[in-house]
Amino acid sequence: MNHTKGGLVIFTANSHPSSRELGKRIAERLGVELGKVQVYQEANRETRVQIQESVRGKDVFVIQTASKDVNTTIMEMLIMVYACRTSCARSITGVLPYFPYSKQCKMRKRGSIVSKLIASMMCKAGLTHLITMDLHQKEIQGFFNIPVDNLRASPFLLQYIQEEIPDYRNAVIVAKSPASAKRAQSFAERLRLGIAVIHGEAQDAESDQVDGRHSPPTVKTTGAIHPSMEIPLLIPKEKPPITVDDIIDDVDSFVAAAETLKERGAYKIYVMATHGLLSSEAPRFIEESAIDEVVVTNTIPHELQKLQCPKIKTVDISMILSEAIRRIHNGESMSYLFRNIGVDD
Repeated sequence: MNHTKGGLVIFTANSHPSSRELGKRIAERLGVELGKVQVYQEANRETRVQIQESVRGKDVFVIQTASKDVNTTIMEMLIMVYACRTSCARSITGVLPYFPYSKQCKMRKRGSIVSKLIASMMCKAGLTHLITMDLHQKEIQGFFNIPVDNLRASPFLLQYIQEEIPDYRNAVIVAKSPASAKRAQSFAERLRLGIAVIHGEAQDAESDQVDGRHSPPTVKTTGAIHPSMEIPLLIPKEKPPITVDDIIDDVDSFVAAAETLKERGAYKIYVMATHGLLSSEAPRFIEESAIDEVVVTNTIPHELQKLQCPKIKTVDISMILSEAIRRIHNGESMSYLFRNIGVDD
């Protein structure tokens, strides 16, 4: 059943088949067919986009999920948006569940704020609206001069905890570092659970040492983890720890946190994150670690990683993305999608 007004076109900008799955799920929920488009790589690695239907005067939504080649992901998005703009689309909304380069949103010595550059490029290409999910830093929204809807995946992760984790009421929410303490607190408050924070972080690389050019300025901390500053009490065996964060990519810190929890009596360890990048050897490290289950959403395709590591589970968030598209297209309020969302979420 079609739940939208006329004049809606949905494209997927990915040339890789596994990355188009989310677009198919969204289109199916909206009761529409995916737009006809060809996206592929030339022999010289240039990206070519050919739109095969009229978009004149229509609301176009371009869905793009991050592939292994993040730079190709960006170019596919930019070229498709520009193609829709030159084809006289009425509006062009980008749907990027995971915003690439979101970790590079602060100044580091002689580096640059790359996420600002990406935002400027998207606006220049012709984007009129952006839908994304759980930005690494909320301030990234200010890099755009167009409306940005930063949706949250926490309701879906909370539902998974309540339905799939036995005796979750006895669990404890864990932040693997003080940086993720606010997110952990938001989860703990809504589930009415206790919270534990692991203090102390690994020594920064020389290129990341504290410098007056950092924006915002950082406070220098010791690299070693002091035993008295970690988790003060033993975790009873009937309290499974649930570590929460926004991104899980390099899993070293998650594995180290799991070992610390295991030493303190945890019997089953869960890790939950919105974006499962799981780069390089992450699936193997998870499989060999004390972590029992890693739960991520399908903002990024990770079917290959799931084959390598059965501990990885997926939560579908196509429902909230399709509802956001429907509301924007029909000119309805978006506030419904942010109900029961904490300030620190």
